[in-house]
Amino acid sequence: MAQSSLFGELEVEVEIKSSAAKFYHMYAGTPHHVANATPRNVQACDLHDGEWGEVGSIIFWNYVHDGQAKVAKERIEVVKPEKKLVKFRVLEGDLMEEFKSFLITIKVTPKQGGSGSIVKWHFEYEKIDENISHPETLLPFFADMIKEIDEHLLSEE
Repeated sequence: MAQSSLFGELEVEVEIKSSAAKFYHMYAGTPHHVANATPRNVQACDLHDGEWGEVGSIIFWNYVHDGQAKVAKERIEVVKPEKKLVKFRVLEGDLMEEFKSFLITIKVTPKQGGSGSIVKWHFEYEKIDENISHPETLLPFFADMIKEIDEHLLSEE
């Protein structure tokens, strides 16, 4: 029973005005442009190994969360263009000081009966011990980031 409290899942869902294809492409194909769209949250995204948008590629992020500069090294685990879905596994960085595993799934769904989309950010994680709190502070961080990326994409049209 104690073991189950180490595992968790969180999700944030944000409605945006941009098309699902455009938002998905930002993360799956050109994540290095995320820093241009939301410089307050993400300062850089660099490709360390592989190709942008390809499974197995390693990406390094510089971001600010809760007012502190942080880093994350991630591997692209899944890319499903037909479902507008991409998964990243965090390998190294600040999150791994508190978590044994951290998987991020981004799925973008076109809104039914209108323009715009729904962006869903889903986290699956295992904490290193029970003293670590669940990463709820990531939810407003990602919600804010999604909104800024949406505004950026709309300004390019």
